Amino acid sequence: MGSSILSTERQTAASGSHPLVVDLDGSLVRTDTLIEGFVAALSHPLKLARALLALWRGRAAFKAALAEIVPLDPALLPYNRELLAFLRDEQKRGRPLVLATAADRKIALAIAQHLDLFDAVLASDGGVNLAGRAKLAAIEEMLCRSDFSYVGNEGRDLIVWRDAASAITVDASPRLLRAVAQIAPIERSFSRDPARALAILRAMRPHQWVKNLLVLVPLVTARALGDIGGWGAAFLTFWAFSLTASGIYLVNDLCDLAADRQHPQKSARPFASGVLPPQIGLIVAPLLVIAGFSLGAASGTWPVLAIYVGLSLGYSFFLKSQPMIDVFVLAALYTIRLIGGGIATGYAVSTWLLAFSSFLFLALAIVKRVAELQAMAKRERRGPARLEGGARRDEGKVAGRSYRAGDLHTLELMGVAASFVTSLVLALYVQSEMMPAGNHRPTLAWGIVPLILFWQCRVWFVTLRGEMHHDPIVYAARDWVSWVVTLASFAMLLLSSKVALSAF
Repeated sequence: MGSSILSTERQTAASGSHPLVVDLDGSLVRTDTLIEGFVAALSHPLKLARALLALWRGRAAFKAALAEIVPLDPALLPYNRELLAFLRDEQKRGRPLVLATAADRKIALAIAQHLDLFDAVLASDGGVNLAGRAKLAAIEEMLCRSDFSYVGNEGRDLIVWRDAASAITVDASPRLLRAVAQIAPIERSFSRDPARALAILRAMRPHQWVKNLLVLVPLVTARALGDIGGWGAAFLTFWAFSLTASGIYLVNDLCDLAADRQHPQKSARPFASGVLPPQIGLIVAPLLVIAGFSLGAASGTWPVLAIYVGLSLGYSFFLKSQPMIDVFVLAALYTIRLIGGGIATGYAVSTWLLAFSSFLFLALAIVKRVAELQAMAKRERRGPARLEGGARRDEGKVAGRSYRAGDLHTLELMGVAASFVTSLVLALYVQSEMMPAGNHRPTLAWGIVPLILFWQCRVWFVTLRGEMHHDPIVYAARDWVSWVVTLASFAMLLLSSKVALSAF
Protein backbone atom coordinates (compact mmCIF):
# COMPACT_ATOMS: atom_id res chain seq x y z
CA MET A 1 0.00 0.00 0.00
CA GLY A 2 1.64 3.24 -1.07
CA SER A 3 1.22 6.51 0.78
CA SER A 4 2.62 8.92 -1.78
CA ILE A 5 1.57 7.90 -5.32
CA LEU A 6 -0.77 5.47 -7.03
CA SER A 7 0.68 2.85 -9.30
CA THR A 8 0.57 3.61 -13.02
CA GLU A 9 -0.86 0.16 -13.68
CA ARG A 10 -3.89 0.75 -11.45
CA GLN A 11 -4.61 4.16 -13.00
CA THR A 12 -4.43 2.65 -16.48
CA ALA A 13 -6.68 -0.25 -15.47
CA ALA A 14 -9.25 2.24 -14.29
CA SER A 15 -10.16 2.94 -17.90
CA GLY A 16 -10.51 6.67 -17.41
CA SER A 17 -12.24 6.51 -14.01
CA HIS A 18 -11.09 9.19 -11.63
CA PRO A 19 -9.34 7.98 -8.48
CA LEU A 20 -11.81 7.80 -5.63
CA VAL A 21 -10.76 9.57 -2.43
CA VAL A 22 -12.75 8.43 0.63
CA ASP A 23 -13.28 10.23 3.92
CA LEU A 24 -13.31 8.09 7.09
CA ASP A 25 -15.32 9.54 9.99
CA GLY A 26 -19.02 9.80 9.21
CA SER A 27 -18.50 8.41 5.73
CA LEU A 28 -16.74 5.04 5.61
CA VAL A 29 -17.56 4.47 9.29
CA ARG A 30 -20.78 5.61 10.94
CA THR A 31 -18.99 7.15 13.89
CA ASP A 32 -16.22 9.57 14.84
CA THR A 33 -13.04 7.71 15.77
CA LEU A 34 -11.63 10.75 17.61
CA ILE A 35 -14.61 10.97 19.95
CA GLU A 36 -14.63 7.20 20.47
CA GLY A 37 -10.95 7.34 21.36
CA PHE A 38 -11.51 10.22 23.76
CA VAL A 39 -14.36 8.45 25.57
CA ALA A 40 -12.35 5.21 25.77
CA ALA A 41 -9.43 7.18 27.22
CA LEU A 42 -11.58 8.49 30.09
CA SER A 43 -10.87 5.22 31.89
CA HIS A 44 -7.15 6.11 31.77
CA PRO A 45 -7.20 9.60 33.37
CA LEU A 46 -3.45 10.07 33.72
CA LYS A 47 -2.74 9.11 30.12
CA LEU A 48 -5.62 11.28 28.95
CA ALA A 49 -4.21 14.23 30.88
CA ARG A 50 -0.88 13.81 29.05
CA ALA A 51 -2.74 13.63 25.75
CA LEU A 52 -4.61 16.85 26.56
CA LEU A 53 -1.30 18.55 27.30
CA ALA A 54 -0.26 17.68 23.75
CA LEU A 55 -2.97 20.05 22.49
CA TRP A 56 -0.56 22.96 22.82
CA ARG A 57 1.34 21.40 19.92
CA GLY A 58 -1.85 21.22 17.86
CA ARG A 59 -4.79 18.92 17.15
CA ALA A 60 -2.65 16.48 15.18
CA ALA A 61 -0.38 15.94 18.19
CA PHE A 62 -3.42 15.39 20.41
CA LYS A 63 -4.86 12.83 18.00
CA ALA A 64 -1.54 10.97 17.88
CA ALA A 65 -1.31 10.89 21.69
CA LEU A 66 -4.92 9.74 21.99
CA ALA A 67 -4.41 6.94 19.46
CA GLU A 68 -1.65 5.52 21.67
CA ILE A 69 -3.84 5.23 24.79
CA VAL A 70 -6.54 2.82 23.66
CA PRO A 71 -5.77 0.96 20.40
CA LEU A 72 -8.77 1.00 18.09
CA ASP A 73 -10.01 -2.38 16.84
CA PRO A 74 -11.06 -1.84 13.20
CA ALA A 75 -13.08 -5.08 13.21
CA LEU A 76 -15.54 -3.58 15.71
CA LEU A 77 -16.31 -0.34 13.87
CA PRO A 78 -19.77 0.24 12.36
CA TYR A 79 -18.95 0.52 8.67
CA ASN A 80 -21.34 2.02 6.17
CA ARG A 81 -22.10 -1.30 4.51
CA GLU A 82 -23.75 0.22 1.44
CA LEU A 83 -20.76 2.47 0.78
CA LEU A 84 -18.35 -0.37 1.53
CA ALA A 85 -20.05 -2.60 -1.04
CA PHE A 86 -19.86 0.23 -3.59
CA LEU A 87 -16.14 0.69 -2.93
CA ARG A 88 -15.46 -3.03 -3.34
CA ASP A 89 -17.27 -2.97 -6.68
CA GLU A 90 -15.17 0.01 -7.76
CA GLN A 91 -12.02 -1.79 -6.65
CA LYS A 92 -12.94 -4.79 -8.81
CA ARG A 93 -13.39 -2.42 -11.76
CA GLY A 94 -9.81 -1.28 -11.24
CA ARG A 95 -10.60 2.17 -9.86
CA PRO A 96 -7.84 3.53 -7.57
CA LEU A 97 -9.02 4.11 -4.01
CA VAL A 98 -7.45 6.48 -1.48
CA LEU A 99 -8.37 6.81 2.19
CA ALA A 100 -7.99 10.47 3.20
CA THR A 101 -8.87 11.36 6.77
CA ALA A 102 -8.18 13.83 9.55
CA ALA A 103 -7.92 10.86 11.94
CA ASP A 104 -4.49 9.84 13.15
CA ARG A 105 -2.38 7.80 10.77
CA LYS A 106 -2.19 4.86 13.18
CA ILE A 107 -5.99 4.52 13.11
CA ALA A 108 -6.24 5.04 9.35
CA LEU A 109 -3.59 2.42 8.58
CA ALA A 110 -5.24 -0.12 10.90
CA ILE A 111 -8.58 0.33 9.12
CA ALA A 112 -6.99 0.21 5.66
CA GLN A 113 -5.12 -2.97 6.52
CA HIS A 114 -8.27 -4.54 7.95
CA LEU A 115 -10.37 -3.76 4.86
CA ASP A 116 -7.61 -4.48 2.32
CA LEU A 117 -9.29 -1.99 0.01
CA PHE A 118 -7.17 1.13 -0.44
CA ASP A 119 -4.15 1.82 -2.62
CA ALA A 120 -2.96 4.69 -0.46
CA VAL A 121 -3.64 6.36 2.88
CA LEU A 122 -3.52 10.04 3.77
CA ALA A 123 -3.98 10.93 7.45
CA SER A 124 -2.88 13.24 10.24
CA ASP A 125 0.68 12.41 11.29
CA GLY A 126 1.13 14.13 14.64
CA GLY A 127 2.38 17.28 12.96
CA VAL A 128 -0.20 18.12 10.31
CA ASN A 129 -3.92 17.88 10.98
CA LEU A 130 -5.23 16.60 7.64
CA ALA A 131 -8.52 18.48 7.48
CA GLY A 132 -9.91 21.13 5.14
CA ARG A 133 -7.26 22.80 2.97
CA ALA A 134 -4.54 20.53 4.35
CA LYS A 135 -6.46 17.47 3.13
CA LEU A 136 -7.04 19.03 -0.31
CA ALA A 137 -3.35 19.91 -0.62
CA ALA A 138 -2.29 16.36 0.31
CA ILE A 139 -4.71 14.85 -2.21
CA GLU A 140 -3.56 17.12 -5.02
CA GLU A 141 0.10 16.42 -4.22
CA MET A 142 -0.45 12.67 -4.25
CA LEU A 143 -2.43 12.70 -7.50
CA CYS A 144 -0.21 15.33 -9.16
CA ARG A 145 -3.27 17.61 -9.44
CA SER A 146 -5.13 15.16 -11.66
CA ASP A 147 -8.91 14.76 -11.42
CA PHE A 148 -10.42 12.80 -8.55
CA SER A 149 -13.80 12.01 -7.01
CA TYR A 150 -14.37 12.59 -3.32
CA VAL A 151 -16.58 10.80 -0.77
CA GLY A 152 -17.61 12.98 2.18
CA ASN A 153 -20.42 13.69 4.59
CA GLU A 154 -20.25 17.19 6.08
CA GLY A 155 -19.78 20.88 5.44
CA ARG A 156 -16.03 20.74 6.07
CA ASP A 157 -15.74 18.60 2.94
CA LEU A 158 -17.04 21.39 0.68
CA ILE A 159 -13.52 22.75 0.24
CA VAL A 160 -12.41 19.38 -1.18
CA TRP A 161 -15.54 18.90 -3.30
CA ARG A 162 -14.94 22.33 -4.86
CA ASP A 163 -11.80 21.02 -6.60
CA ALA A 164 -13.10 17.48 -7.23
CA ALA A 165 -14.27 16.21 -10.61
CA SER A 166 -17.32 14.63 -8.94
CA ALA A 167 -18.83 14.17 -5.51
CA ILE A 168 -20.23 11.23 -3.58
CA THR A 169 -22.20 12.21 -0.48
CA VAL A 170 -22.94 10.10 2.58
CA ASP A 171 -25.74 10.81 5.08
CA ALA A 172 -25.91 14.38 3.80
CA SER A 173 -28.71 16.74 4.80
CA PRO A 174 -30.81 18.33 2.03
CA ARG A 175 -29.04 21.63 2.67
CA LEU A 176 -25.61 20.06 2.22
CA LEU A 177 -26.76 18.26 -0.93
CA ARG A 178 -27.82 21.57 -2.45
CA ALA A 179 -24.48 23.14 -1.54
CA VAL A 180 -22.53 20.24 -3.07
CA ALA A 181 -24.61 20.29 -6.27
CA GLN A 182 -23.62 23.92 -6.84
CA ILE A 183 -19.89 23.18 -6.90
CA ALA A 184 -19.51 19.61 -8.24
CA PRO A 185 -21.54 17.00 -10.14
CA ILE A 186 -22.89 14.43 -7.70
CA GLU A 187 -21.83 10.99 -8.88
CA ARG A 188 -23.81 9.16 -6.21
CA SER A 189 -25.53 9.88 -2.91
CA PHE A 190 -25.91 7.49 0.00
CA SER A 191 -29.00 8.67 1.88
CA ARG A 192 -29.22 9.39 5.57
CA ASP A 193 -30.50 6.57 7.78
CA PRO A 194 -34.24 7.29 8.35
CA ALA A 195 -34.05 5.66 11.81
CA ARG A 196 -31.78 8.44 13.12
CA ALA A 197 -34.71 10.69 14.06
CA LEU A 198 -35.88 8.23 16.75
CA ALA A 199 -32.43 6.93 17.63
CA ILE A 200 -31.84 9.47 20.38
CA LEU A 201 -35.08 8.43 22.09
CA ARG A 202 -34.08 4.76 21.86
CA ALA A 203 -30.66 5.60 23.28
CA MET A 204 -32.36 7.27 26.26
CA ARG A 205 -34.00 3.89 26.98
CA PRO A 206 -37.43 5.10 28.16
CA HIS A 207 -38.41 1.47 28.82
CA GLN A 208 -35.87 1.52 31.66
CA TRP A 209 -37.79 4.27 33.43
CA VAL A 210 -39.94 1.54 34.97
CA LYS A 211 -37.06 1.07 37.44
CA ASN A 212 -37.68 4.58 38.75
CA LEU A 213 -41.14 3.60 39.97
CA LEU A 214 -39.21 2.44 43.03
CA VAL A 215 -39.45 6.04 44.29
CA LEU A 216 -43.16 5.34 44.91
CA VAL A 217 -42.48 2.39 47.22
CA PRO A 218 -41.98 4.41 50.47
CA LEU A 219 -45.34 6.10 49.88
CA VAL A 220 -47.07 2.75 49.29
CA THR A 221 -45.47 0.91 52.20
CA ALA A 222 -46.45 3.81 54.48
CA ARG A 223 -50.02 3.32 53.19
CA ALA A 224 -50.26 7.04 52.53
CA LEU A 225 -52.16 6.72 49.28
CA GLY A 226 -54.29 9.76 50.11
CA ASP A 227 -51.28 12.06 50.44
CA ILE A 228 -51.64 14.18 47.27
CA GLY A 229 -48.57 16.25 48.05
CA GLY A 230 -46.55 13.10 48.59
CA TRP A 231 -47.63 11.73 45.22
CA GLY A 232 -46.66 15.01 43.54
CA ALA A 233 -43.19 14.93 45.11
CA ALA A 234 -42.82 11.24 44.23
CA PHE A 235 -43.63 11.77 40.55
CA LEU A 236 -41.32 14.80 40.41
CA THR A 237 -38.59 12.54 41.77
CA PHE A 238 -39.55 9.86 39.24
CA TRP A 239 -38.91 12.25 36.35
CA ALA A 240 -35.73 13.55 38.00
CA PHE A 241 -34.32 10.02 38.16
CA SER A 242 -35.62 9.16 34.68
CA LEU A 243 -33.95 12.11 32.94
CA THR A 244 -30.75 11.70 34.94
CA ALA A 245 -30.65 7.95 34.27
CA SER A 246 -31.16 8.53 30.54
CA GLY A 247 -28.17 10.88 30.51
CA ILE A 248 -26.11 8.22 32.28
CA TYR A 249 -27.30 5.57 29.81
CA LEU A 250 -25.92 7.70 26.96
CA VAL A 251 -22.57 7.99 28.74
CA ASN A 252 -22.54 4.27 29.52
CA ASP A 253 -23.28 3.36 25.89
CA LEU A 254 -20.45 5.61 24.69
CA CYS A 255 -18.04 4.02 27.18
CA ASP A 256 -19.22 0.51 26.30
CA LEU A 257 -19.03 0.73 22.50
CA ALA A 258 -16.47 -2.05 21.97
CA ALA A 259 -18.24 -4.45 24.35
CA ASP A 260 -21.69 -3.68 22.95
CA ARG A 261 -20.53 -4.32 19.39
CA GLN A 262 -19.55 -7.85 20.40
CA HIS A 263 -22.92 -8.53 22.05
CA PRO A 264 -25.68 -10.19 19.96
CA GLN A 265 -28.41 -7.81 21.21
CA LYS A 266 -26.55 -4.73 22.41
CA SER A 267 -24.81 -4.36 19.04
CA ALA A 268 -28.11 -2.93 17.75
CA ARG A 269 -27.98 0.01 20.17
CA PRO A 270 -27.91 3.39 18.38
CA PHE A 271 -24.29 4.31 19.21
CA ALA A 272 -22.86 0.81 18.80
CA SER A 273 -24.55 0.32 15.42
CA GLY A 274 -23.55 3.75 14.16
CA VAL A 275 -27.13 4.94 13.65
CA LEU A 276 -26.42 7.75 16.13
CA PRO A 277 -23.11 9.70 15.99
CA PRO A 278 -21.27 9.74 19.33
CA GLN A 279 -20.99 13.53 19.36
CA ILE A 280 -24.76 13.75 19.80
CA GLY A 281 -24.46 11.69 22.96
CA LEU A 282 -21.81 14.04 24.36
CA ILE A 283 -24.19 16.97 23.85
CA VAL A 284 -27.48 15.41 24.98
CA ALA A 285 -26.16 13.49 28.03
CA PRO A 286 -25.19 16.56 30.12
CA LEU A 287 -28.42 18.33 29.13
CA LEU A 288 -30.46 15.41 30.45
CA VAL A 289 -28.49 15.28 33.70
CA ILE A 290 -28.92 19.04 34.20
CA ALA A 291 -32.67 18.72 33.59
CA GLY A 292 -32.82 15.83 36.07
CA PHE A 293 -30.94 17.81 38.71
CA SER A 294 -33.29 20.75 38.22
CA LEU A 295 -36.26 18.52 39.03
CA GLY A 296 -34.27 16.97 41.87
CA ALA A 297 -33.70 20.41 43.36
CA ALA A 298 -37.45 21.06 43.22
CA SER A 299 -38.20 17.79 45.04
CA GLY A 300 -35.32 18.12 47.50
CA THR A 301 -33.53 15.01 46.24
CA TRP A 302 -30.57 16.53 44.38
CA PRO A 303 -28.01 15.21 46.94
CA VAL A 304 -29.31 11.68 46.34
CA LEU A 305 -29.15 12.27 42.58
CA ALA A 306 -25.55 13.47 42.97
CA ILE A 307 -24.64 10.19 44.70
CA TYR A 308 -26.51 8.28 41.99
CA VAL A 309 -24.63 10.10 39.20
CA GLY A 310 -21.25 9.66 40.90
CA LEU A 311 -21.78 5.95 41.45
CA SER A 312 -23.18 5.50 37.93
CA LEU A 313 -20.22 7.24 36.31
CA GLY A 314 -17.84 5.19 38.43
CA TYR A 315 -19.63 2.08 37.19
CA SER A 316 -19.49 3.22 33.55
CA PHE A 317 -15.79 4.07 33.56
CA PHE A 318 -14.30 1.44 35.85
CA LEU A 319 -16.42 -0.53 38.32
CA LYS A 320 -18.37 -2.53 35.73
CA SER A 321 -15.17 -4.43 34.89
CA GLN A 322 -14.53 -5.41 38.52
CA PRO A 323 -16.06 -8.82 39.34
CA MET A 324 -18.56 -8.83 42.22
CA ILE A 325 -18.06 -5.10 42.83
CA ASP A 326 -20.16 -4.46 39.73
CA VAL A 327 -23.21 -6.38 40.97
CA PHE A 328 -23.09 -4.71 44.37
CA VAL A 329 -22.94 -1.31 42.67
CA LEU A 330 -25.95 -2.21 40.51
CA ALA A 331 -27.86 -3.25 43.64
CA ALA A 332 -26.92 0.04 45.31
CA LEU A 333 -28.17 2.05 42.32
CA TYR A 334 -31.61 0.45 42.70
CA THR A 335 -31.67 1.02 46.46
CA ILE A 336 -30.73 4.70 46.02
CA ARG A 337 -34.02 5.20 44.17
CA LEU A 338 -35.90 3.97 47.24
CA ILE A 339 -34.01 6.39 49.47
CA GLY A 340 -34.73 9.23 47.05
CA GLY A 341 -38.43 8.42 47.14
CA GLY A 342 -38.41 8.38 50.92
CA ILE A 343 -36.70 11.80 51.13
CA ALA A 344 -39.02 13.36 48.54
CA THR A 345 -42.24 12.13 50.15
CA GLY A 346 -41.15 12.50 53.76
CA TYR A 347 -41.76 8.84 54.58
CA ALA A 348 -38.59 7.31 55.96
CA VAL A 349 -37.37 4.04 54.48
CA SER A 350 -37.09 1.49 57.26
CA THR A 351 -34.02 -0.64 57.83
CA TRP A 352 -36.06 -3.74 57.00
CA LEU A 353 -37.14 -2.29 53.65
CA LEU A 354 -33.55 -1.33 52.84
CA ALA A 355 -32.35 -4.83 53.71
CA PHE A 356 -35.10 -6.44 51.61
CA SER A 357 -34.41 -4.22 48.60
CA SER A 358 -30.64 -4.68 48.85
CA PHE A 359 -30.84 -8.48 48.71
CA LEU A 360 -33.53 -8.39 46.01
CA PHE A 361 -31.55 -6.09 43.74
CA LEU A 362 -28.32 -7.98 44.38
CA ALA A 363 -30.08 -11.14 43.21
CA LEU A 364 -31.35 -9.38 40.08
CA ALA A 365 -27.89 -7.95 39.35
CA ILE A 366 -26.45 -11.47 39.54
CA VAL A 367 -29.26 -12.70 37.26
CA LYS A 368 -28.09 -10.11 34.75
CA ARG A 369 -24.52 -11.45 34.81
CA VAL A 370 -25.63 -15.08 34.73
CA ALA A 371 -27.81 -14.35 31.68
CA GLU A 372 -24.79 -12.81 29.93
CA LEU A 373 -22.64 -15.85 30.71
CA GLN A 374 -25.44 -18.17 29.57
CA ALA A 375 -25.64 -16.30 26.26
CA MET A 376 -21.87 -16.47 25.88
CA ALA A 377 -21.86 -20.21 26.53
CA LYS A 378 -24.61 -20.67 23.95
CA ARG A 379 -22.57 -18.76 21.35
CA GLU A 380 -19.49 -20.82 22.14
CA ARG A 381 -21.43 -24.05 21.60
CA ARG A 382 -22.45 -22.80 18.17
CA GLY A 383 -18.82 -22.12 17.32
CA PRO A 384 -16.41 -19.17 17.59
CA ALA A 385 -18.21 -15.92 16.77
CA ARG A 386 -16.56 -13.71 14.19
CA LEU A 387 -16.86 -10.04 13.51
CA GLU A 388 -16.68 -8.26 10.17
CA GLY A 389 -13.35 -8.97 8.54
CA GLY A 390 -12.85 -12.29 10.31
CA ALA A 391 -11.83 -11.05 13.74
CA ARG A 392 -12.88 -13.38 16.54
CA ARG A 393 -14.68 -12.32 19.66
CA ASP A 394 -13.00 -13.00 22.99
CA GLU A 395 -13.77 -16.59 23.94
CA GLY A 396 -14.77 -17.65 27.44
CA LYS A 397 -15.25 -14.08 28.64
CA VAL A 398 -18.09 -11.55 28.57
CA ALA A 399 -16.94 -8.52 26.59
CA GLY A 400 -16.28 -5.51 28.84
CA ARG A 401 -16.62 -7.60 32.01
CA SER A 402 -14.24 -9.73 34.06
CA TYR A 403 -16.43 -12.83 34.39
CA ARG A 404 -15.54 -16.06 32.69
CA ALA A 405 -17.48 -19.21 31.86
CA GLY A 406 -16.08 -20.95 34.93
CA ASP A 407 -17.69 -18.33 37.19
CA LEU A 408 -21.20 -19.29 36.14
CA HIS A 409 -21.89 -21.91 38.82
CA THR A 410 -20.57 -19.69 41.63
CA LEU A 411 -22.71 -16.78 40.51
CA GLU A 412 -25.77 -19.02 40.33
CA LEU A 413 -25.24 -20.19 43.91
CA MET A 414 -24.80 -16.66 45.22
CA GLY A 415 -27.78 -15.36 43.28
CA VAL A 416 -30.19 -18.08 44.40
CA ALA A 417 -29.01 -17.66 48.00
CA ALA A 418 -29.63 -13.89 47.80
CA SER A 419 -33.14 -14.56 46.48
CA PHE A 420 -34.05 -16.81 49.41
CA VAL A 421 -32.55 -14.36 51.90
CA THR A 422 -34.75 -11.72 50.27
CA SER A 423 -37.85 -13.71 51.14
CA LEU A 424 -36.63 -14.32 54.69
CA VAL A 425 -36.01 -10.61 55.24
CA LEU A 426 -39.41 -9.84 53.72
CA ALA A 427 -41.07 -12.19 56.22
CA LEU A 428 -39.30 -10.45 59.11
CA TYR A 429 -40.24 -7.08 57.63
CA VAL A 430 -43.91 -8.03 57.43
CA GLN A 431 -43.83 -9.28 61.02
CA SER A 432 -42.10 -6.21 62.47
CA GLU A 433 -43.40 -3.35 60.31
CA MET A 434 -46.74 -4.35 58.80
CA MET A 435 -48.45 -6.11 61.69
CA PRO A 436 -50.99 -3.91 63.50
CA ALA A 437 -49.84 -3.03 67.01
CA GLY A 438 -50.76 -5.75 69.48
CA ASN A 439 -52.04 -8.08 66.77
CA HIS A 440 -50.27 -11.44 66.70
CA ARG A 441 -52.43 -12.99 64.01
CA PRO A 442 -51.18 -13.18 60.41
CA THR A 443 -52.55 -10.57 58.02
CA LEU A 444 -52.96 -10.54 54.23
CA ALA A 445 -49.51 -8.95 53.99
CA TRP A 446 -48.06 -12.39 54.67
CA GLY A 447 -49.30 -13.46 51.24
CA ILE A 448 -46.67 -11.19 49.68
CA VAL A 449 -43.87 -13.44 50.97
CA PRO A 450 -44.69 -16.61 48.97
CA LEU A 451 -45.58 -14.46 45.92
CA ILE A 452 -42.16 -12.79 45.90
CA LEU A 453 -40.41 -16.10 46.52
CA PHE A 454 -42.36 -17.71 43.66
CA TRP A 455 -41.48 -14.84 41.34
CA GLN A 456 -37.78 -15.02 42.14
CA CYS A 457 -37.70 -18.80 41.73
CA ARG A 458 -39.40 -18.37 38.35
CA VAL A 459 -36.83 -15.73 37.35
CA TRP A 460 -34.01 -18.14 38.14
CA PHE A 461 -35.81 -20.97 36.37
CA VAL A 462 -36.06 -18.86 33.19
CA THR A 463 -32.45 -17.69 33.57
CA LEU A 464 -30.97 -21.17 33.95
CA ARG A 465 -32.90 -22.26 30.87
CA GLY A 466 -31.05 -19.55 28.96
CA GLU A 467 -34.25 -17.62 28.21
CA MET A 468 -33.65 -14.51 30.32
CA HIS A 469 -33.39 -11.05 28.71
CA HIS A 470 -30.00 -9.44 29.32
CA ASP A 471 -31.79 -7.00 31.64
CA PRO A 472 -34.11 -8.77 34.15
CA ILE A 473 -36.05 -5.54 34.82
CA VAL A 474 -36.97 -5.34 31.15
CA TYR A 475 -37.95 -9.02 31.29
CA ALA A 476 -40.21 -8.35 34.28
CA ALA A 477 -41.83 -5.36 32.55
CA ARG A 478 -42.76 -7.57 29.59
CA ASP A 479 -43.75 -10.68 31.57
CA TRP A 480 -47.45 -11.12 32.40
CA VAL A 481 -46.69 -13.32 35.40
CA SER A 482 -44.55 -10.57 36.90
CA TRP A 483 -47.43 -8.12 36.46
CA VAL A 484 -49.86 -10.51 38.17
CA VAL A 485 -47.48 -10.96 41.11
CA THR A 486 -46.96 -7.20 41.38
CA LEU A 487 -50.67 -6.37 41.32
CA ALA A 488 -51.52 -9.19 43.75
CA SER A 489 -48.81 -8.05 46.17
CA PHE A 490 -50.01 -4.45 45.91
CA ALA A 491 -53.60 -5.50 46.62
CA MET A 492 -52.57 -7.57 49.65
CA LEU A 493 -50.55 -4.64 50.99
CA LEU A 494 -53.51 -2.29 50.73
CA LEU A 495 -55.96 -4.71 52.32
CA SER A 496 -53.65 -5.95 55.05
CA SER A 497 -54.36 -2.97 57.31
CA LYS A 498 -58.11 -3.64 57.22
CA VAL A 499 -58.44 -7.40 56.98
CA ALA A 500 -56.88 -9.93 59.38
CA LEU A 501 -56.82 -13.63 58.94
CA SER A 502 -57.67 -16.07 61.67
CA ALA A 503 -54.76 -17.77 63.33
CA PHE A 504 -53.91 -21.14 61.91
